[in-house]
Amino acid sequence: MPTQQPVTVRVFQQCFSSTRKAARLARLLAVHQLHEWGVPYGSDSSDIAALIVAELAANAITHGRVPGRDFELRLAIDALGLLRIEVTDARTERRLPPPPPLTPPTDLETGRGLLLVEALAETWGVTERQVGKKVWATLRTAATGAG
Repeated sequence: MPTQQPVTVRVFQQCFSSTRKAARLARLLAVHQLHEWGVPYGSDSSDIAALIVAELAANAITHGRVPGRDFELRLAIDALGLLRIEVTDARTERRLPPPPPLTPPTDLETGRGLLLVEALAETWGVTERQVGKKVWATLRTAATGAG
C-alpha cells in the first residue's frame, strides 16, 4: 500500500489598520513572504498574487472598513504550490456582494476589481463570519519549494 506524502502548509497571517498605506504594505509583505516560500519576485505567480492581495485589501478598506478595526491578510501555501489568499474585514451590516457583472458599466471608474480576481484566481469566494466577512482566492503557483 503506497504511503501518502504529508502536505506541508506554510501560513502567514497579519492584521493591518484599515488605511491605504496598510493595504499597500499588505501587498508588499505578501510578495516578500511568497519569495521566502520559493515564489520569486517578478514571477507570474508573484505578480498575480500581488494583484489579488491589492484588490482584496483595497476592497476591505473601502467597503469593509469599521473605524478602529483592522483587516487581516492570511496566506497559506501547500507543498504542491496551491496558494490561498484570504482578506477579512469587520463590517457586519454589509451583506455578501453579488457576483460581479460580466461587463461593468463603462461610465464607472470602479467596480472591476472582482472581475480581475475572477480572471486571475483559480477559484474565489466570500464567506460570512460572525463579525464581517472573508474574501478568499486560490492560485496555483510555481513555488520552488524553498522556505
